[in-house]
Amino acid sequence: MSETDLRQFTEVSPEGRFTLQNSSMLKVRLDGDEVQALLGSMVAYQGDVRFERKSGGLGRFFKKAVTGEGVQLMRCTGSGDLFLAQDKRKIMVIDLKNERMTVNGDNILAFEPGIEWDIRRVEGAGRLAGGLFNVVLEGTGKVAVTSAGEPVMLDTKTPTYADPESAIAWSGGVKTGVRSDVSFKTFLGRGSGESFQISFEGSGWVLIQPSEGAVVPPHSHGESGGGGGFDFGN
Repeated sequence: MSETDLRQFTEVSPEGRFTLQNSSMLKVRLDGDEVQALLGSMVAYQGDVRFERKSGGLGRFFKKAVTGEGVQLMRCTGSGDLFLAQDKRKIMVIDLKNERMTVNGDNILAFEPGIEWDIRRVEGAGRLAGGLFNVVLEGTGKVAVTSAGEPVMLDTKTPTYADPESAIAWSGGVKTGVRSDVSFKTFLGRGSGESFQISFEGSGWVLIQPSEGAVVPPHSHGESGGGGGFDFGN
């Protein structure tokens, strides 16, 4: 293959801190500042870039252990170019301007320092859907999220329902709830099929990916010796 053939893959010049190189790779320009990125999402970097695993404070750390929401971030600092990707997923960059949005923890790739984050229960989930926790991002700056395939943005002025793993992000003004089409006995929870859906209603949008995530295999707690321990190693 000649150099001419490879020119189509030449990196894209920065247009700010976040620049998409293609549909599945994000270039982050660091100039003595920092960004938060998904742990393990670095595929390459140029320059003096340093990485530090970040728990996000004891409050969020404890919430992660209790909820099982797998939000594992790394603090990226220094000067240079950082390249991020996640399993060839499509990447979208969303610009928040003193706004709030909610993201499925599995779909966060990176966000700028002007963005605050916390793990919260999906509004309206109640006690039945105890596993429905996502990440709330608020402030001013760019957020990069990923999608397993080409997503679609739905207007939630019309009541909208989605599988918990298919709804990857929604705007701050949207009211959420849980709708179950089956009996409580078969209410299995997140990632286990279509036992229930998240409802969205109000002025705003929800981003839907063409995937329902990994299916959780059937299992029994009947012979378990006790409660599961918290994983404070992440």
